[in-house]
Amino acid sequence: MFYDKYNKYLIAVLLLSICLPGSVSQACAETAPRQSDDELTLLLARYTDKTEELVRESLEHIGVDYSYGGTSPDEGFDCSGFVQWVFRAAVGENLPRTAKAQSQAGRSVRKNELQPGDLIFFNTLRRAFSHVGVYLGDGHFIHSPRRGAYVRVDDMRKKYWAQRFNGARRVFDDTTSWAD
Repeated sequence: MFYDKYNKYLIAVLLLSICLPGSVSQACAETAPRQSDDELTLLLARYTDKTEELVRESLEHIGVDYSYGGTSPDEGFDCSGFVQWVFRAAVGENLPRTAKAQSQAGRSVRKNELQPGDLIFFNTLRRAFSHVGVYLGDGHFIHSPRRGAYVRVDDMRKKYWAQRFNGARRVFDDTTSWAD
């Protein structure tokens, strides 16, 4: 039990060090397994409270299996089920069930205006807004991609995702710009 919790902590710290631009030095990134709770708090300090909770909740589910129609960690998640769960659990936002319906939540934001916590949408099934994830920052997002896969972080600048990007929505305006 402790081992699993510790592994999730290490994964979260490493992912945050990748996703938060300028947040850790190379030396810090190399010693991430020894980071304390205080250091994790400092990493997350770049987020507002709501966004921090959203990111924490998202990262807690890395490795949960994809399940078509899945809406919980126990049964697994599909993309929109994952987003719906995370927003409800972390910040109390009740989003619609499908990626298409979620694409109408909040307000539209441009790709160059993306901030952690924004919803990002992709055309993966030859129809608009067929896939959704949560933007983490620095071009990375977390999502439940497809059958046979699991919740993970991907880089939206990679060719596959870049070609399929459909748009983004800001569900709440509690996001903040990166501090330098």
